[in-house]
Amino acid sequence: DIGDIVRGKDLFLGNDEEKKKRDELEENLQKIFAKIHSGLTSTRGKQNGELQERYKDNDKNFFKLREDWWTANRHTVWEAITCNAGGGTYFRPTCGDALNPSLTQGDCRCDGANVDPPTYFDYVPQYLR
Repeated sequence: DIGDIVRGKDLFLGNDEEKKKRDELEENLQKIFAKIHSGLTSTRGKQNGELQERYKDNDKNFFKLREDWWTANRHTVWEAITCNAGGGTYFRPTCGDALNPSLTQGDCRCDGANVDPPTYFDYVPQYLR
C-alpha cells in the first residue's frame, strides 16, 4: 500500500527483481525526505528547535517525518490516484455477483460529494489487510 511505502513500513518483499526495485524506491524516498528534513531543520528560531527535536533521526530513515508527511498529503495522493485515472477506471468491479459485477459508482470520490480518502485501512497492520 502506498501509505506504508511512503512511511517506510511496507512489509511486502516480493521476488528478487521486485526487491531491487523496492530498494531503489526506498533509497529515493530516503533522499527526498533527507532534503525535506534538511529544509525543515536548517532555519533558525524557536520553531527550528521544536522541529529538530521532533524530527531527530540517527538512522536517516526519517520515520516520524514520513508519517507526518503522509498525514498531511494523503488526501492529495489519493485524489491524484483515483480521480485522475482515465475514465474513473481506478475502481474495478467488486460489487454484485459473478454474472453481474458492478462498479461502486455511488462511492466515487471525485465528484466532490465524498472526497475524503478511505481511512479504514491506513493504520490496520499490513498483515491483517
